[in-house]
Amino acid sequence: MNAPNLKQTPTAIRDALERALDGQRITIADCRSLFDCDDLALLGTVANRISLRKHPESYRTYNIDRNINYTNVCTAVCDFCAFYRGPKDPEGYVLSREEMYAKIEETIQLGGEQILLQGGLHPHFKLEWYEEMLSDLRAKFPTVNLHAFSPPEIHHFTKVNKLSLRDVLARLQQAGLGSLPGGGAEILVDRVRQEITRGKVLSDDWLNVMRVWHELGGRGSATMMFGHVETLDERVEHLHRLRELQDETGGFTAFICWTFQPEHTQLAHLPKASAFQYLKTLAISRIFLDNFDNLQSSWVTQGLKMGQLSLVFGANDMGSLMIEENVVAEAGTVHFLSLDQIRDSISELGFEPRQRNVHYRLVDKQRELAAVEAHRRWMRGREGQSTELVGLER
Repeated sequence: MNAPNLKQTPTAIRDALERALDGQRITIADCRSLFDCDDLALLGTVANRISLRKHPESYRTYNIDRNINYTNVCTAVCDFCAFYRGPKDPEGYVLSREEMYAKIEETIQLGGEQILLQGGLHPHFKLEWYEEMLSDLRAKFPTVNLHAFSPPEIHHFTKVNKLSLRDVLARLQQAGLGSLPGGGAEILVDRVRQEITRGKVLSDDWLNVMRVWHELGGRGSATMMFGHVETLDERVEHLHRLRELQDETGGFTAFICWTFQPEHTQLAHLPKASAFQYLKTLAISRIFLDNFDNLQSSWVTQGLKMGQLSLVFGANDMGSLMIEENVVAEAGTVHFLSLDQIRDSISELGFEPRQRNVHYRLVDKQRELAAVEAHRRWMRGREGQSTELVGLER
């Protein structure tokens, strides 16, 4: 690939990009200057070169899992969320164990080996309730990774049970918690969090949940939902805090960013962030987060073509084909991709599509191809039905 032409680029932006291309770490000020650059092709080219340097392999990856929202009852009030219901809302629910079993069994039949298990901040359940749920699922489905409980949920558990963070995480890990999703990060700046949420974990505590989990040997993802009330400086601060924690622990497997979906939320008056802003932020994230091995595409908020384009703007993974997802869907996002479409979008860029697990290890090729055939049969059986199959990893 030819080196990008930086001769006509403003000095601060040129210096930052040259350092990044040389494999050097860029600064917070460098990162902020990149947000002033509107040469999207240039940012994408640099991000892609860095991604190819980190991932010279001939394949790009995806995952198959399912998001089981075990409850939508939540004591927090998030202006950006269309999914939650208050504790007294008649639309609140808690899934039975039998419903969860059926969902997991179907996921396994379709080649999935992970469950993304998340709910609201339920006011009444004690830690033993969550331990029992994990233990039951691990006993019944020992090969399935339980990617469960975002940092806001974990922090909530400490408050309800009056237990230390380390005790809560250690007990959940013993019960079967396999990895920790990075949901609920939004923007890790307290001004932003206090403006758009009430009764939810603030920045330091979100980061500390991840820190302690990593200290216990756990792994998990990091996220950013942008394009609402944050400034560009605050977007940079979010990225910087993640990079600092990754320097400290090395426990993050991947970074995923996506644009806020305002429909059906209390922030519906805000303009929706553009695909340009998504690709720009993704590319800058790849340039700045030099200690993150993996970046995911967010096709669920951007659609097929932008999701595919992400793979040349810094992402090396198409994210998850989820057999079920409810949170983003409640906000009106309805992008749908079949497994064949995800695989074809990778192949069209000249890469081999490969299924991976939560630790970014490749799934056995025979199992991968069996999953493709199982998914095709499942899709044929659903012809004429409204689909729930959308994807998002947190």
